[in-house]
Amino acid sequence: MDQLSFTSSAPNTLGIELELQLIDPASFDLTAASDDLLAQLAGHPMADRIKPEITRSMIELNSSVQEHPVGLLAEMREMRNAVVQAADALGIAISGGGVHPFMRWQDRSIHDSPRFQYIADTYGYLARQFTVFGQHIHLGTTSGDEAIRLVRGLSPYVPHFIALSAASPYFEGVDTQYACCRLNAVNNFPLSGHMPEGVRDWYGFEAHIAQLRASGLAESIKDLYWDIRPKPEFGTVEIRVCDTPLTVERACQLAAFAQVLAELVAREGEPAEMAWVAYRSNHFQACRYGMHGAYVTPKGERVRLGDHLRALLQRLMPVAEELGTADMLQTLRDQLQHGGNDARWLRSEFHRLRDLPVVVEGMTRRWRGDGVAPGEILTDKAHGRRRIRAHTEPMLH
Repeated sequence: MDQLSFTSSAPNTLGIELELQLIDPASFDLTAASDDLLAQLAGHPMADRIKPEITRSMIELNSSVQEHPVGLLAEMREMRNAVVQAADALGIAISGGGVHPFMRWQDRSIHDSPRFQYIADTYGYLARQFTVFGQHIHLGTTSGDEAIRLVRGLSPYVPHFIALSAASPYFEGVDTQYACCRLNAVNNFPLSGHMPEGVRDWYGFEAHIAQLRASGLAESIKDLYWDIRPKPEFGTVEIRVCDTPLTVERACQLAAFAQVLAELVAREGEPAEMAWVAYRSNHFQACRYGMHGAYVTPKGERVRLGDHLRALLQRLMPVAEELGTADMLQTLRDQLQHGGNDARWLRSEFHRLRDLPVVVEGMTRRWRGDGVAPGEILTDKAHGRRRIRAHTEPMLH
């Protein structure tokens, strides 16, 4: 059996990836502008951490390794400002959010790279449907065994990450009735889901990967679309279920939550068997209903996810005080109490404005940090665009 080398890293260090939408400010649809934007950013000190994604309407921001979420926030604000300035020079806009509310996957084009072309050749139309936008959170670990323990310990809390970050209620002009519809695109891939329950250490993980390779089911760890997976070349555990938030502030609050939670689960024992029995149902409930979903605890108790999350945040506060991140966690608690998640904001904005392009305009303003409500300022160009209402049935084109 081939051994997989795990690069040791400082425990509980942080890094994030943010996949972003490239927006045409005339129509507020996606635009295939990644090549132009990356060329515009060439020579910037952060250019090597701003990368293309699978389709040309996307880019990805990659943080450096950070010890504290406050440092992460400062870095991500700087990177956001650089990207926005470059986008302004090109006459395009940038947005967060897990799915563009009315884009058509048929209109997307695959970025020209061997990895992305391989995915397109293997998965066909699913590759273009994969124009969805997520936040990945990396947590440093010292060894492969520690990484597997962390994956197992965090797995019962996947629904909490989904509900906190949910920002994809609309798809192709339709209100999906989901808080997070983005993960439905991920779930189409055959190696999605969670790490097998029977994998309990790094040797077991190596054996599982060897089995996948020998049977032709996967070529590498990159083919695993698990909700949480080890990233051995980085020395991290990677949480992959979050929608990209509408602001960098929210993204860094989610990273702070992950860091504190990782510290908590390191002090606790193995999750009970019910964590695996209820995993798929809990995952669905969080995607479908967000905070209002049902959650079956590892002990088998059925509770409301939002209530369980509030109790969890209360449990985490002493650990956050130790780590010096209590302020960020408190802000997340306050937002949970008063506004919920970005999916709720998107729905409330549409119900107020009744026009999805204007909602997308608001998304771009939130990403910039402008603080201007969508619909307050409309260019002459915007007045002439096609009005799009969200329906419960697909739009005909």
